[in-house]
Amino acid sequence: MLPVLLLTAGLGTRLDPLTRLVAKPAVPLGGRTLIEHVLDWLQRQGVRDVVLNLHHRPETITSVVGDGAHLGLRVRYSWEPVLLGSAGGPRRALPLLAETFLIVNGDTLCEMDLPAIVAAHAESGARATLAVVPNAAPGHYNGIAVDDRDRVQGFVARGHAEKTWHFVGVQVVSASLFKPLPDGQAAETVAGIYRDRVAQGSRDIRVHRTDAPFIDVGTPRDYLKAAIPEAPVPGVHLPATVRRSMIWPDSSIGPDADLDECVVAGVNVPAGFRARQAVLVPASVVRPEEAVQIVGGVAVFPFL
Repeated sequence: MLPVLLLTAGLGTRLDPLTRLVAKPAVPLGGRTLIEHVLDWLQRQGVRDVVLNLHHRPETITSVVGDGAHLGLRVRYSWEPVLLGSAGGPRRALPLLAETFLIVNGDTLCEMDLPAIVAAHAESGARATLAVVPNAAPGHYNGIAVDDRDRVQGFVARGHAEKTWHFVGVQVVSASLFKPLPDGQAAETVAGIYRDRVAQGSRDIRVHRTDAPFIDVGTPRDYLKAAIPEAPVPGVHLPATVRRSMIWPDSSIGPDADLDECVVAGVNVPAGFRARQAVLVPASVVRPEEAVQIVGGVAVFPFL
């Protein structure tokens, strides 16, 4: 199997304020972290060599992943002192990769068939092959327009009405796409070099259609939806009431608290506390300009 560049450097701004505590791939999910779920899937698909790019809160990733030996992988790291983006990151990591490699987003779950997309990429002669599903939420996600030969015709901003496809964060690429970029300069793929190639008439950016389930751990609301089926509820002291909520392992819930659709991260929720559709984090992460409710050292960030 091809080596994988796992994109884990981003700031995770959509998951704020949870990403003030950990990098987005390091959020807990069903007794493990999100990054461990992704790496486990890659290992089961036959991947053995993985490179992670790092920038934001890197210690929360490296402390979990290490050298990957306990996961059956060889893991190495590409460090980005300045965030380089979805194309600049691969450019920086090229010395650790092969001429053809996979790029996988570290903040989504889509356990698709990797050998199938690798074979499709090799057969088509494309320089990038993006895994896609039908765009069922064009008001929420950008779309990809394709022709009947699966060649990308354009990238469409969210809010459109036409039929498009949604990129699920898995792609096979040629290193030649990234070699012309200056090392250390930020650049993007879909919103940059891919868009420009398609606009110039190139037909070497293709899609591979998959029906694999796709879970976007984007916003706190998305994260809660992904986490609830697997989430244990530790640290709950009866008779507290906790409904449809995710309680991080380093948190606890006091007696008579009442939480509904909440993410509780790194705090001890005091007795009698009430919250609904909110992220609860330590008051210490609140920024001076933010008007946030704070109760007993717990900051309450309502879902947007």
